[in-house]
Amino acid sequence: MRRILVVGSGGAGKSTLARQLGERLALPVIHLDRHYWQPGWVAVDPARWRATVDRLAAGDAWVMDGNYGSTLDLRLPRADLLVLCDLPRLVCLWAAVRRRWRYRATGRPDLHPGCPERLQTAFLRWILSYPGRPRAHLLAAVAVHAPRLTVVRLRSRREVRRWLASVSGH
Repeated sequence: MRRILVVGSGGAGKSTLARQLGERLALPVIHLDRHYWQPGWVAVDPARWRATVDRLAAGDAWVMDGNYGSTLDLRLPRADLLVLCDLPRLVCLWAAVRRRWRYRATGRPDLHPGCPERLQTAFLRWILSYPGRPRAHLLAAVAVHAPRLTVVRLRSRREVRRWLASVSGH
């Protein structure tokens, strides 16, 4: 495993799992949010965004976290493994609220400086809707762009811990 995509709902623990995988496997970690959001929560231009993701995904080895459905066609064919953090909605909502509180003064390490942690209604709605349309879009993209890609679907914090413990860097 040299190229691992970590995707899932907001609050599912994608960034944390990506960091842990990177440490365990000695792979560079790419947090897509850090590249997409500029200071003040300004999104990168769509053409520039695709070029950035294409460049990042072309790397020899990485653990990449983030959904960004508009770039799945660039990332999925290059991945060796897709890890889907598919935790229950309420678990994700609670984690998002806790994360907002935790990083209220310092900002998250996986975000660009100048993007303070926040909770917005649209984000909370997205978390609640994730098991429907966003997850279906992801699985459809896998079927089209990387039908042979191994997918690990983790449905609880316990499954995440057990799976991570089974991953070896050797």
